[in-house]
Amino acid sequence: MSLLERLRTGLRRTADQLRGRFDGLPDARPAARGARGGAVAAIDTLDALEEILLEADLGVAATTRLVEAARDRAGDGDLRSVVRAELLRVLDAANPAPAPAARPRVVLVVGVNGTGKTTTVGRLARLVMDAGERPVICAADTFRAAAVEQLEVWARRVDADFVRARPGSDPAAVVFDAISSGKARGRDVVLVDTAGRLHTRSNLMGELDKIRRVAGKAVEGAPHETLLVLDATVGQNGLSQARAFLESAGVTGIVLTKLDGTAKGGIAAAITAELGVPIRYVGVGEQIEDLLPFSPVEYVDALFESGW
Repeated sequence: MSLLERLRTGLRRTADQLRGRFDGLPDARPAARGARGGAVAAIDTLDALEEILLEADLGVAATTRLVEAARDRAGDGDLRSVVRAELLRVLDAANPAPAPAARPRVVLVVGVNGTGKTTTVGRLARLVMDAGERPVICAADTFRAAAVEQLEVWARRVDADFVRARPGSDPAAVVFDAISSGKARGRDVVLVDTAGRLHTRSNLMGELDKIRRVAGKAVEGAPHETLLVLDATVGQNGLSQARAFLESAGVTGIVLTKLDGTAKGGIAAAITAELGVPIRYVGVGEQIEDLLPFSPVEYVDALFESGW
């Protein structure tokens, strides 16, 4: 399947819910004229639209923008088209920074346990290989032997270099060794799998800060990207995690996993609107190829064009 087809499959539950709820909206024809002379949608329609968007987990900030657009531009065409266009503006507002020229490029992957972080690192390595680059996978989770073993399996699957350390070793030292190995071998990217940690544990968040400092000593500007892995099925609860990691770990992008397991796929819009952090990748299934680079256009198309 193409990327768009896989994304549509992953977002089917959310798209089906939105389609069903939009079909049940009150008459969306303009009911009045606004202060600027434009048509204004009926109040009951706007109230129903707000409920639909909040139930799809778009969050307060994104929902407010979409409802205001529906109120002000009701005469511009079909209500779905107005909402779709405004949602695309919300998602386009947070654009990822261009990839740095540094080699190796260091990507730190962070998050709480259970979000699919280690699997995400393996899938990212595959995307790097598909782009014609050579990655090094670094197992900086030195406390969970199972995570290291899982990551080593991923490294073998994608034919990537793998750096690990003895259990209980200093994670920052492992990261330094992995970057040094990548530089010596002429690799393009170092993908660092960090230990899962609760955002409320200050000592563990401090460990992340040490990893960042050590990485910066190993190669200028590192880490060049810090990706926070969030589980889409937890919905709005993921926003509190994201805020804490944003402050403590310098998060530059989000990986949203398990998007196929929820009918609340609007969480991508909530993250972008409330945090201003771009979604970089989305997970839409169990297979190695089911981690996709995030495209606002394809995401919106998957929600609003499939079967409508």
